[in-house]
Amino acid sequence: QVQLVESGGGLVQAGGSLRLSCVLSGRTLNSYSMGWFRQAPGKEREFVAFNSWSGNRTSYVDSVKGRFTVTRDNAKNTAYLQMNSLKPEDTAVYSCAIGVPCYSCKDPLRVDYWGQGTQVTVSS
Repeated sequence: QVQLVESGGGLVQAGGSLRLSCVLSGRTLNSYSMGWFRQAPGKEREFVAFNSWSGNRTSYVDSVKGRFTVTRDNAKNTAYLQMNSLKPEDTAVYSCAIGVPCYSCKDPLRVDYWGQGTQVTVSS
Protein backbone atom coordinates (compact mmCIF):
# COMPACT_ATOMS: atom_id res chain seq x y z
CA GLN A 1 0.00 0.00 0.00
CA VAL A 2 1.40 3.37 -1.04
CA GLN A 3 1.23 6.05 1.61
CA LEU A 4 2.52 9.62 1.78
CA VAL A 5 2.45 11.25 5.20
CA GLU A 6 3.17 14.94 5.67
CA SER A 7 4.22 16.58 8.90
CA GLY A 8 5.70 19.83 10.12
CA GLY A 9 2.79 22.16 9.58
CA GLY A 10 1.57 24.56 12.21
CA LEU A 11 0.99 28.17 13.17
CA VAL A 12 3.80 30.65 12.56
CA GLN A 13 4.09 34.42 12.46
CA ALA A 14 4.76 36.23 9.23
CA GLY A 15 8.46 36.17 8.44
CA GLY A 16 8.95 32.86 10.19
CA SER A 17 9.96 29.47 8.84
CA LEU A 18 8.64 25.93 8.75
CA ARG A 19 9.99 22.71 7.29
CA LEU A 20 7.48 20.21 5.99
CA SER A 21 8.37 16.54 5.66
CA CYS A 22 6.77 13.93 3.43
CA VAL A 23 7.49 10.28 4.17
CA LEU A 24 6.75 7.70 1.51
CA SER A 25 6.00 4.08 2.29
CA GLY A 26 5.16 1.24 -0.07
CA ARG A 27 7.37 2.61 -2.87
CA THR A 28 10.92 3.89 -3.23
CA LEU A 29 11.12 7.64 -3.59
CA ASN A 30 14.02 7.54 -6.05
CA SER A 31 11.69 5.98 -8.62
CA TYR A 32 9.49 9.08 -8.67
CA SER A 33 9.52 12.77 -9.20
CA MET A 34 7.64 14.57 -6.47
CA GLY A 35 5.87 17.81 -5.83
CA TRP A 36 4.29 19.97 -3.19
CA PHE A 37 0.87 21.53 -3.69
CA ARG A 38 -1.31 23.74 -1.50
CA GLN A 39 -4.95 24.61 -1.21
CA ALA A 40 -6.22 27.67 0.62
CA PRO A 41 -9.85 27.96 1.77
CA GLY A 42 -12.13 28.76 -1.14
CA LYS A 43 -9.35 28.40 -3.69
CA GLU A 44 -8.25 25.74 -6.14
CA ARG A 45 -5.27 23.54 -5.37
CA GLU A 46 -2.07 25.19 -6.52
CA PHE A 47 1.28 23.74 -7.55
CA VAL A 48 4.09 24.95 -5.27
CA ALA A 49 7.30 23.02 -5.95
CA PHE A 50 8.67 20.18 -8.08
CA ASN A 51 11.68 17.94 -7.53
CA SER A 52 12.89 15.41 -10.08
CA TRP A 53 13.57 11.81 -9.15
CA SER A 54 17.30 12.49 -8.93
CA GLY A 55 16.82 15.70 -6.99
CA ASN A 56 18.82 17.59 -9.62
CA ARG A 57 15.95 19.53 -11.14
CA THR A 58 13.54 21.75 -9.26
CA SER A 59 10.89 24.29 -10.14
CA TYR A 60 8.65 26.59 -8.14
CA VAL A 61 5.57 28.70 -8.53
CA ASP A 62 6.64 32.33 -8.88
CA SER A 63 5.11 33.39 -5.57
CA VAL A 64 7.48 31.19 -3.52
CA LYS A 65 10.69 31.48 -5.54
CA GLY A 66 13.59 32.51 -3.33
CA ARG A 67 11.65 31.62 -0.16
CA PHE A 68 10.85 27.89 -0.48
CA THR A 69 13.27 25.05 -1.16
CA VAL A 70 12.30 21.48 -2.05
CA THR A 71 14.75 18.68 -1.30
CA ARG A 72 14.74 14.95 -0.84
CA ASP A 73 16.64 12.26 1.03
CA ASN A 74 16.09 9.12 -1.02
CA ALA A 75 17.85 6.99 1.60
CA LYS A 76 15.13 8.03 4.07
CA ASN A 77 12.35 7.91 1.47
CA THR A 78 11.53 11.44 2.58
CA ALA A 79 11.04 14.76 0.84
CA TYR A 80 11.11 18.19 2.43
CA LEU A 81 9.80 21.67 1.81
CA GLN A 82 11.75 24.38 3.62
CA MET A 83 9.60 27.49 3.83
CA ASN A 84 11.23 30.77 4.85
CA SER A 85 9.96 34.34 5.04
CA LEU A 86 6.42 33.06 5.31
CA LYS A 87 3.54 35.37 4.45
CA PRO A 88 -0.14 35.24 5.45
CA GLU A 89 -0.98 34.39 1.84
CA ASP A 90 1.01 31.15 2.24
CA THR A 91 -1.71 29.88 4.60
CA ALA A 92 -3.08 26.64 3.15
CA VAL A 93 -3.17 22.88 3.45
CA TYR A 94 0.08 21.61 1.95
CA SER A 95 0.16 18.19 0.30
CA CYS A 96 2.98 16.21 -1.19
CA ALA A 97 2.61 13.96 -4.21
CA ILE A 98 4.69 11.57 -6.29
CA GLY A 99 4.44 10.90 -9.99
CA VAL A 100 6.18 11.56 -13.29
CA PRO A 101 7.21 14.80 -14.96
CA CYS A 102 4.70 16.24 -17.39
CA TYR A 103 6.01 18.83 -19.83
CA SER A 104 2.67 19.42 -21.55
CA CYS A 105 0.55 19.69 -18.42
CA LYS A 106 -0.60 22.68 -16.40
CA ASP A 107 1.59 21.46 -13.53
CA PRO A 108 5.07 19.90 -13.95
CA LEU A 109 4.05 16.70 -12.17
CA ARG A 110 1.50 14.13 -13.29
CA VAL A 111 0.47 12.76 -9.92
CA ASP A 112 0.16 9.08 -9.14
CA TYR A 113 -0.27 9.35 -5.38
CA TRP A 114 -1.25 12.10 -2.94
CA GLY A 115 -0.64 12.67 0.73
CA GLN A 116 -3.45 13.79 3.01
CA GLY A 117 -1.97 17.22 3.73
CA THR A 118 -0.77 19.31 6.64
CA GLN A 119 -2.11 22.71 7.67
CA VAL A 120 0.14 25.75 7.53
CA THR A 121 -1.20 28.96 9.04
CA VAL A 122 0.75 32.21 8.87
CA SER A 123 -0.45 35.02 11.10
CA SER A 124 0.16 38.68 10.31
